[in-house]
Amino acid sequence: MSDSLTLRIPREDEEAEFLSAHRATSPEVPYFLHYYTEGMAFRDYLQTLEDQQRGVNVSPTFVPASFLFAFVGSKIVGRLSIRHRLNEGLEKVGGHIGYVVVPQFRRRGYATEMLRQGLQIISAHHGVHHVLITCDDDNVGSIATIEKNGGQLESVLRGPDFHKPKRRYWITTEQR
Repeated sequence: MSDSLTLRIPREDEEAEFLSAHRATSPEVPYFLHYYTEGMAFRDYLQTLEDQQRGVNVSPTFVPASFLFAFVGSKIVGRLSIRHRLNEGLEKVGGHIGYVVVPQFRRRGYATEMLRQGLQIISAHHGVHHVLITCDDDNVGSIATIEKNGGQLESVLRGPDFHKPKRRYWITTEQR
């Protein structure tokens, strides 16, 4: 990965790039965009992201979260969700950080860099130093990304609650 990656919320003038990343990724990953509904005014979506980050109007089943996009130059290469704390559901599966790379930008090291920066943010801004990350047991790309960032496998969950077995990793950020 030679280009510099930046995690941030898009600006209002970046709606076209936002929609391009959404359309490229959502058929494969329907949950690429949290809180977005098709046709929603972009300004309203950006306000929703700010509210979620501040913990305003957060659904009882969710937690405050920073939902950031990974930019390389003017291109969105992925997105990262940083949950500021865990609830019962996230403790089981989901964890503190989730990420998706736009299909055309996969296998270039972006996920590893997104997670690295996300770990810095959750530690520095939210005081979380023991971070839970989960992924499907057959997602070799995500497994490699998590392990490159110091992930220690705790367990693999199986059962009727899961479509696929889920790996649970912990990463300690105090050493970073």
